[in-house]
Amino acid sequence: MQSSAWLPSSFPSSFLRKAAAEDRKAIGTDIKTVPIGWPLGMPLVRKLEPHLWEVRCAIADGIARVLFTVQDGHMALLHAFVKKSQKTPATELETARSR
Repeated sequence: MQSSAWLPSSFPSSFLRKAAAEDRKAIGTDIKTVPIGWPLGMPLVRKLEPHLWEVRCAIADGIARVLFTVQDGHMALLHAFVKKSQKTPATELETARSR
């Protein structure tokens, strides 16, 4: 994977804008780490489906998840949310799949 990540126009950048500065920094650092060491595994990255992974980012409110896929050697960020339960909610997965 090339060392870059891109946001599709459908990515909810409001999630990042609402996050505290320290949280944005932590999320950005974790996202930048993925292409450099790809393929990565737990605890930073977990494969959810054949073409869908999540970056796990520790933030003040818990653990943020950034769902992504790889297209043409680039990391495409699809969806971001703070996970409150053990299992990834189906609605969050469906949002990522639809992008």
